[in-house]
Amino acid sequence: MGTPETIEQQQETVYVAVYDTLADWEVGHAIAHINNPVWQREPGRYRVVTVGAGPEPVTTVGGVRIVPDAVLEQVRPEEAAMLILPGAYTWESGDRNGAFARLAREFVEAGVPVAAICGATAGMARAGLLDDHDHTSAVAEYLAPTGYQGSERYRDEPAVTDGNVITAGPTNPVEFAREVLAKLEVYEPHVLDAWYRLYGESDPSAFPVLMAADRSGQGA
Repeated sequence: MGTPETIEQQQETVYVAVYDTLADWEVGHAIAHINNPVWQREPGRYRVVTVGAGPEPVTTVGGVRIVPDAVLEQVRPEEAAMLILPGAYTWESGDRNGAFARLAREFVEAGVPVAAICGATAGMARAGLLDDHDHTSAVAEYLAPTGYQGSERYRDEPAVTDGNVITAGPTNPVEFAREVLAKLEVYEPHVLDAWYRLYGESDPSAFPVLMAADRSGQGA
């Protein structure tokens, strides 16, 4: 067994962008289950790292204070497994989050997945990243003012994955998490199906499937 340092070096990094007014609820399911080894096909494969525009703490819309683990200049797409962009009021404030949209472009161009929800989809649209990908958002009209050229590829669905671009609306954090977990192959397909049935549909028949997949001994 490797040392803790060796294990950390072997982990793949999932970056989660953090900025003021980040919508707490939109990425909670995704990041919690990326980090939680229960039910995973390869426990400990990923680690979640928060990334800010600078080292200063940010405050979520729920009032939670987050100190970024890293800053934008330290992020290299080739060293990452995914970039997750939560929604925030700051996405509607001109180019305030433009640096994160530009980072998303670097990820997509490098063939590394980007997952955006709610307001972050508008940032993706402004950056031209939804012009040639099927996508969704809160509603089609929300993206129209960005002036993007991909309106014909809008899909009225809770969450959409097209290649390495994942998008979702603000009221669909569970569906968003399902797409993220699927892209990262965190769970076996039948386990992911059970996970969604439990968390997305409150289906009690899914729980025995998850318990059978538990390799950690920690339960739920």
